[in-house]
Amino acid sequence: MGLRNSSYAYGSLARAFHWLTVLAVTLAWMIGLFHDALPKGSPERAAAMLTHFSLGLSIVALLIMRVLWRVADPAPRPEPTPLGRLGEISAAAVHGIAYLLLAAVPVVGVLMVFAAGHALPVFGLVMIPPPIAADPALAKMLHPWHEWLAHALMAVAFVHALAALMHHWVFHDRTLTRMLGRA
Repeated sequence: MGLRNSSYAYGSLARAFHWLTVLAVTLAWMIGLFHDALPKGSPERAAAMLTHFSLGLSIVALLIMRVLWRVADPAPRPEPTPLGRLGEISAAAVHGIAYLLLAAVPVVGVLMVFAAGHALPVFGLVMIPPPIAADPALAKMLHPWHEWLAHALMAVAFVHALAALMHHWVFHDRTLTRMLGRA
């Protein structure tokens, strides 16, 4: 497998962006779910939140690189299925929604941090001060949106994974294997 996509499979860079995004999103979501179980003010909670923020920023960076790479190196044509054009449109819609959510979740999270009056830690190296005045009411309003969008992203990822499994086990095509690097 080469770096670039071919007509029949994803290249190693597209696959790396995909699987790194899967890992970062899953870990960020899990930390978001369970960080409240850690004692407030504890070093463990602070480390969990720094990891959560770092994963969120990594997701944004991966998304930007992924979109730029996709423009430079288009994806292989979809595998033909019994669903025909409807299946292709559905897949494109799910991918589009996933990309929007990959952007929306971290953006809302960053706005929430800034509205709470906190600086944004960038991988524990630098702190970006809030560019807006603290607005605790806005931060409180954004919190459920951040959570809901994160859950929606996981739901879309679940549908995406189910579709890949359906391609593999029901349609018996190469959709899944070409993202695994075994096309």
